[in-house]
Amino acid sequence: MGPLPKRKVSKSRRNKRRAHDALSLPPLVWDADTGEYRLAHHVCKKTGMYKGKQVIEVKED
Repeated sequence: MGPLPKRKVSKSRRNKRRAHDALSLPPLVWDADTGEYRLAHHVCKKTGMYKGKQVIEVKED
């Protein structure tokens, strides 16, 4: 026989262990240039700006 638990894990103990498993939202910040939310510390995909500087060229459709 393989290893088996010695005692039943109570609901309280089980739920305490799972307390850190919840998903969290990504760090979004308000972009004043576009008026939309974007990921913090990332280049804006619409304008190509980062910290007030143009860092990538964006193709316009």
